[in-house]
Amino acid sequence: MPASTTWSANPAGPPSLTDDQHRAQLRRAVLASTIGTTIEWYDFLLYGTMAALVFGKLFFPKSTPMIGVLESFGVFFVGFVGRPIGAAIFGHFGDRIGRKATLIVTLLVTGIATVAVGCVPSYASIGVWGAVLMTVIRLVQGIGVGGEWGGSVLLAMEWAHTDKNRGFLSSWPQFGAPAGLFLANCAVLAFSWLSGDQFFVWGWRIPFLLSAVMVVVGLWIRLGIMETPVFQKVIDEERIERAPVWEVLKRQPKQVLLTALLRMPEQAPGYIVGAWIFSYGTLVLGFSRNFLLVAVITQTVLGFLWVTVAGHLSDRIGRKNMYMLGALFMGVFGFVYIAMLNTQIPWVVFLAVALSLVPVMTQYGPEAALIAESFTPRLRYSGCSLGYQLASIIAGGPSPFIATWLFATYHSAWPIAIYIAICAIIGIVATALLTDYTNKSIATEYAGV
Repeated sequence: MPASTTWSANPAGPPSLTDDQHRAQLRRAVLASTIGTTIEWYDFLLYGTMAALVFGKLFFPKSTPMIGVLESFGVFFVGFVGRPIGAAIFGHFGDRIGRKATLIVTLLVTGIATVAVGCVPSYASIGVWGAVLMTVIRLVQGIGVGGEWGGSVLLAMEWAHTDKNRGFLSSWPQFGAPAGLFLANCAVLAFSWLSGDQFFVWGWRIPFLLSAVMVVVGLWIRLGIMETPVFQKVIDEERIERAPVWEVLKRQPKQVLLTALLRMPEQAPGYIVGAWIFSYGTLVLGFSRNFLLVAVITQTVLGFLWVTVAGHLSDRIGRKNMYMLGALFMGVFGFVYIAMLNTQIPWVVFLAVALSLVPVMTQYGPEAALIAESFTPRLRYSGCSLGYQLASIIAGGPSPFIATWLFATYHSAWPIAIYIAICAIIGIVATALLTDYTNKSIATEYAGV
């Protein structure tokens, strides 16, 4: 199609854009989504690393090391409580005023909260109030992240030029999670080396404070994008809902529930291999902080190299098929993972940690499109955000705590492998019950809703 003609191949496309202009906006949208989610996940996942390595000693010094980690992961969980709240708040505005404006606010909320974490005085300075402040800030951070994911995925997916590459395009915001974890662990490793014995004094604070610079970059990129053509179509047809969160719970409750449950084998193991491993690796296996940081950094590199491939494969073999294969992979790998850790052989442990994000990303790649496609356009920001973030309460948030508790109770890591396998079974069943919209139009309203 010549660049001078109007773009009309997609029924949701704005007629004022040429084909070349649409492609340019698609590239900007994908870039804005990917960089934005990378920054948001850097902010959110940095806390998990610090909870395992630092916060028990700084904010709960009167507890034993293992109990201090449990208490620290308890505050870690508060962020996950905030995520469904953020999904409801920002899902409402995302379906009422648009994806772009909402995403600018979520980035600001999360970034400011992350910088605030780096300023909280420790127990030695203000006693228990340090933990109280951390809990409140973590809740605010979770609220910001809760509204981020849905908008970022829709920003990329709803600019798709055809209905046959949505899995690939929407996997780029998913790239932000392992990339954010990569940056977070690189920052921790760098300032662990630079600060040395002063890491527990000031070194741990710098990675949080650096978030301010990253947020400015993210805002600059997001301010330069346009609203998605799918949402613009909803506006043009005057189909904006007054209460989209209520409407999606009333009209599509099955999709909200199933999309939350299907995340069990992706999110619960994800925070075990990315956060719990630090406490288990240092306190039980006896490895150094820096050894584990390098292993997790390697894990994240493999993760972000694989996640978009998994998204692309879902366009070929079907969203549900790809996701269920990933869940089965995760259920089996949990036992391999624990067996390799228990050898306590350095290279075997390193390999176990390095490979552990691959089965997670096998699900995470197709997951964005699988969830977002399940909801009608006028309710999509609210629906996919609620389904995705409700999993935070039942899967991601409690999983490091559950893993730590299981080991403390049974003095063995094998119950953790069983826990992962149970999550995999739940995820496979939930996915099987969900309708597969691979390669079907997402620009039109679904029948019955």
